[in-house]
Amino acid sequence: MVWQIINLALFLAVTGWGIFLFCRVVYHRYLYLKLGQPSDFGQRLKGGWGEFLAQVFGQKKLLKDRKSGIMHFVIFYGFIILQFGAIDLIVKGLTEGGHLPLPAYDVFGLLQELTVLLILIAMGYAAYRRYGEKLPRLKRGWKPSLVVFFIYSLMFSVVLSLGFERLWLDLEPSALAPASSLIAAAFSGLSALAAKILFYVFWWLHLLILLSFLVYVPQSKHFHLITAPINIGLRRREPVGRLKSLDLEDEEAESFGAGKIEDFTQKQMLDFYACVECGRCTNVCPASNTGKALSPMHLITKLRDHLTEKGTAITGKSPWAPEFAFAPGGLSTHGMTGEMTPGVNWNDSVGITDIRPTLDWQKETWQKREQGADPVSLELIGDVMTEEEIWSCTTCRNCEDQCPVGNEHVDKIIDLRRHLVLMQGSVPQEGQRALTNIERQGNPWGISRNDRAKWTGEVEGITVPTVKENPEFEYLFFVGSMGSYDLRSRKVSRAFARLLKESGVSFAILGNEEKNSGDTPRRMGNELLFQQFCLENIEIFRKYGVRKIVTACPHTFNTFKNEYPEFGLEGVEVWHHSQLLDRLITEGRLTPKHEVKERITYHDSCYLGRYNDVYDQPRNVLKAIPGVELVEMERARENAMCCGAGGGMMWMEETGGKRVNLARTEQALEVKPTVISSACPYCLTMLEDGTKMKEVEDQVQARDIAELLEMSVF
Repeated sequence: MVWQIINLALFLAVTGWGIFLFCRVVYHRYLYLKLGQPSDFGQRLKGGWGEFLAQVFGQKKLLKDRKSGIMHFVIFYGFIILQFGAIDLIVKGLTEGGHLPLPAYDVFGLLQELTVLLILIAMGYAAYRRYGEKLPRLKRGWKPSLVVFFIYSLMFSVVLSLGFERLWLDLEPSALAPASSLIAAAFSGLSALAAKILFYVFWWLHLLILLSFLVYVPQSKHFHLITAPINIGLRRREPVGRLKSLDLEDEEAESFGAGKIEDFTQKQMLDFYACVECGRCTNVCPASNTGKALSPMHLITKLRDHLTEKGTAITGKSPWAPEFAFAPGGLSTHGMTGEMTPGVNWNDSVGITDIRPTLDWQKETWQKREQGADPVSLELIGDVMTEEEIWSCTTCRNCEDQCPVGNEHVDKIIDLRRHLVLMQGSVPQEGQRALTNIERQGNPWGISRNDRAKWTGEVEGITVPTVKENPEFEYLFFVGSMGSYDLRSRKVSRAFARLLKESGVSFAILGNEEKNSGDTPRRMGNELLFQQFCLENIEIFRKYGVRKIVTACPHTFNTFKNEYPEFGLEGVEVWHHSQLLDRLITEGRLTPKHEVKERITYHDSCYLGRYNDVYDQPRNVLKAIPGVELVEMERARENAMCCGAGGGMMWMEETGGKRVNLARTEQALEVKPTVISSACPYCLTMLEDGTKMKEVEDQVQARDIAELLEMSVF
């Protein structure tokens, strides 16, 4: 009886202390989050619970990588089962042999022991992927390995406790308790007292490991166990293609964009603590894949560490508990300077893409903090994130699509760019030239705005009407700057105009009244210029009574469809030309009748696919063409690699590593096509340049789906 009282008192004291430390660590990080700009969490919680359940309990995103997804599925549900086992084990230790009043208790015992075995196998496979396969995206070292030791020791303490319990209570061997029965048989020579003592040794060991893990979790990447479900529940409800607007008329605003860590919203900061450092984002990032400075994983972790350090300095609340067990500084983001120095010779590298040079650079520049350095004085742009990283992003969203915890990377990059552009006037030279030309002439080349409709004179056999010439038009064909000025893209505009005419669709263009959509300025951080064009375009649409818009540019399509409604565009259907062509073929208004004997692989535009879920319509158009053999690249549909032109990169030079469009072209050439097809003028340009760089332009053509359909129809 005395022993039970002592044991209970010690249990309450140790458990209470562990829970207190856990709560303190979580509370301190909550205080750091409060430093951010307010977020409308209530609005984000409305609806979408089916997707929440699919991602959290169905492990939908994790299963994109099937092997690690299954592994995580076993661990996730295994630990849910073992939580009941942990409670049951605690009851056994406090009551000297009692247990939870669960129905079919013996079956629960079998389930618990099988779960322990499955978790041990899963964790073994996890360790093998990290240290056997040595996947580049997975970090190696004592910190990533610590959780393996935690879980293995936890599992062994469970089965050893159960085994010595059988000896202590003289329980018969049972097929429903195979592991504990084997342990009991192995130590059958022990007395009941010795077995009881060993039971309590492992019972206490299990409790201490469990509480240590509890305290460790919020101080490590494993904080995602708590924050990830919350983060997924608070994911964006608006279209993924819509960036958050800036109130440029706010007279109280001291700055725009993110110039310091506190400029990020509380939801964005929650992303920092939800990151599991799995590296899936970096593994698919076109910048990381081609040796640029940017790594989406390091973007999040560096911002997280800076928030933790600066939050500590501002609030005076330490992020570590107990203090003696954790270094109060550690690896820092201080000194993030220097040129990108890839550690791999791209000509000799194995495979088309390689993330190792980027990871090596990140590791080399993640320097230890100088003693006495003040986190408050660090510059977010310069000391934490370099401009080189910020301008490497193509905004393709492949990182977000792969992230299993719902992190949103692109909006953070854009916020950093907004501060650079609007507050510091810092833009790469070629980008600044493009923005200036767009502001002055409405196009990135600076060609006269009065030449915008010149391409219409090149259309064979038909007249392309303007809105004034055909005021009863059904569709406004918004040609865009590429389709109006770029010599290669003008061929697509001509082909699409001929197809519209052939189908009997009543359409018109704005001609020289057409302006830039504003997509490029917005993605490059010039929100002021975007909003100017946005409002001017909406006014023109209203002037001519536009009810349907079709465009061949996915960037324009996304901007009109997802971003213009916030500024007043109402009651207007927005179509991409692939969607309309697919519909016209289905309705029999276009008939592909001439054979086009080509082996075609289709490249998915990021702004058409991942941003707007348009994957099948372009393929349907190609499949409808007689003679076409359609083959898929390894990275296709939602996992397609970017061409390298998004996020304003179309107008800027790549300064490090391998060119993104070259890597994507090489991926396409792996399936031995005669034509690489796309449904985006940016992609078309980049892929055609890629075939020239590979010197295969005579054997492999780059064609828009409208051009291929035109060949078949006419």
